[in-house]
Amino acid sequence: MKRELLAGAHMSIAGGIHHAFEHGRKAGCRTIQIFLKNSNQWKGKPLSEEDRALYRQAQQQTDIQPVVAHNSYLINIASSDPALCEKSLDALVDEMERANFLGVSCVILHPGAHMGAGEGEGIARVAAVLNRALDRVSPPVRILLENTAGQGTCLGHRFEHLAAILERVPDADRVGVCLDTCHTFAAGYDIRTEKGYRRTMREFDRLVGIGRIAVVHVNDSLKDLGCRVDRHTHIGKGFIGLEGFRCLVNDRRFARVPKILETPKGEDLKLDKMNLATLRRLVN
Repeated sequence: MKRELLAGAHMSIAGGIHHAFEHGRKAGCRTIQIFLKNSNQWKGKPLSEEDRALYRQAQQQTDIQPVVAHNSYLINIASSDPALCEKSLDALVDEMERANFLGVSCVILHPGAHMGAGEGEGIARVAAVLNRALDRVSPPVRILLENTAGQGTCLGHRFEHLAAILERVPDADRVGVCLDTCHTFAAGYDIRTEKGYRRTMREFDRLVGIGRIAVVHVNDSLKDLGCRVDRHTHIGKGFIGLEGFRCLVNDRRFARVPKILETPKGEDLKLDKMNLATLRRLVN
C-alpha cells in the first residue's frame, strides 16, 4: 500500500483565515500554507478571539495539519535602508505574534535583497534582524528562511547564504529552512535527474544540514536551469519535469515534511487537485 503523501497547497484566507481549511479540504490537501493577513499590506486587522475560535474549529473539522504561514512580500530585512529595515522587523514580529496566537508552527520568510550593499553586509543584517525578532517574540513560532531564485540583489539563492545566516543565529531551534524546488533549479542546482537531485541534496546537507528543512515548496519552473527567474508552473509541465519530483516525494528524509504547492491557481481548485494527483502518482 502506498504511504499517504503529506502534501497540500497555499490556500486563500479571503473572508477569514478559517476559510482556508475548507478550501484545502475541497482540494484534497493534508497540509496547507496561508497568509496571516493581506500579503501586500504592512499592517493587518488584529486577530480576535472569534478569529481564533473559528480557525481552531475549522482545523478540527478538516484535520488538516500542520499549517504553515508565509510572510508578507513587502518585508525586506536585508534592506540597506534603515527605515525599511525597521519597518520590516516590526512587520515580521507582527506575523510571528499572529502565528503564535493561532497556533501556526512556523513563518516562512524570504531573506530579502541587499539593495547594492553587498552579500556579506546583507547576510549580516538579516541575521541581526532575525535575532532581534526572536528576542521580541516568545516560542514556539519558528522562522523558516526560504531559498530564492536569485533575482536582482536577493539573498538566499546559494546554500552558502542560508548557512551563513543560520550560523549567526544562536537560537538554532527557532530557525530552519523552507526549500523551494523552482527556486533551487532557477538558482542553478540541477534536480531534474536522480543523480542531480542526490548531488544537490548532498551539497545542501554539507552546507546547511538536511535536518534544517522543515517545509518544501513544490513547484516546477517555467524557466530553464540557472535562469535566476522565479516563475512557477505545474508539476511536470516545466523544465524540472517529473523525475525530480519523483525523487523528492520518495525521499524518506522528507516523509514528515509538509510539501506545499504554489503553482498557478484555476477555478474550483481544479489545478491544485491536478498537481496533488500528479505528486501522489509519483509515490512508489
